[in-house]
Amino acid sequence: MEGNLRWVALTAVAPVAWGATYFVTHAFRPADHPLYGAALRALPAGLVLLALCRQRPRGAWWGRSAVLGLLNVSVFFFLVFTASQLLPTSVASTVMAVSPLIMMLAAWPLVAERPSGAHLAGAVIGLGGVCLMLLGSAGGISVPGVLASAAAVLVSSVGHVLTKRWNTRPADAGVLASTAWQLTAGGLLLLPVAVAVEGAPPPVSPSTLLAFCYVGPVATALAFVAWFAGLRRLPAGTVGLIGLLNPVTGVLLGTVAAGEVLTGRQLCGLALVLGGVALGRPPGKGGRTSRRDRAASGRTLRRIRVTRAARKRSPC
Repeated sequence: MEGNLRWVALTAVAPVAWGATYFVTHAFRPADHPLYGAALRALPAGLVLLALCRQRPRGAWWGRSAVLGLLNVSVFFFLVFTASQLLPTSVASTVMAVSPLIMMLAAWPLVAERPSGAHLAGAVIGLGGVCLMLLGSAGGISVPGVLASAAAVLVSSVGHVLTKRWNTRPADAGVLASTAWQLTAGGLLLLPVAVAVEGAPPPVSPSTLLAFCYVGPVATALAFVAWFAGLRRLPAGTVGLIGLLNPVTGVLLGTVAAGEVLTGRQLCGLALVLGGVALGRPPGKGGRTSRRDRAASGRTLRRIRVTRAARKRSPC
């Protein structure tokens, strides 16, 4: 139980850092260059992690790094950057809180983790909190911004579950290395597109430089390593519910630092979100849910290995 709580605490670093990213991006980063914003967030962070791990992809991880980099980095960062420019901090971060439910649905077929009743209840309660916070938000709600946030949820949920599927066994790539590869791949995919679409890089002011100093090392390198480490050790449903701390951070920071009004309705929604996170904590008596999930994941991985072996033996 104590070991699980340590992994929960480590995983929580990611959504807290991401919740603050909406405010930093909205306030300090160039609004008219979403592709450059995404590329400059991913590529430096990936190169730093690559220098730390000093490992290159091997075998299937070349293709996996490209797929995960596209889903978790290139498309996801672009959509998040776009949403943060179109929506208030509180709204942009709360829309992303539907990700626990999407992650649970994606984890069921991809890693054979059937969502428990507690996880589903936590997701529903958290989603109710999201709705309350959205309905009580200050200012107008941009439909394109909400759509960008919703698309980011879908893309990242599938990408995160694929990361768990491909990086669960001790023999798989380490968390630091796999994170470095996908961040670097995602940044490299974004950079030529940014040059072609947006032209010359935007001018960098001191405030923009400070924003990148937070978004790159903290909200990208550190946060993604913590998140993927949690995905490797905890059920996807638990990790998804920990992600509800993202809107909590966004709403509180938006209220304190950006002057956005936190209404009574949003406070009720905030309480529901925290309740949903509490429901998703790892079980305290015997860890039965975690063992069942690990056993199911093991069966899925064995089926995958058998299928690959059969394909290699096939003359076709």
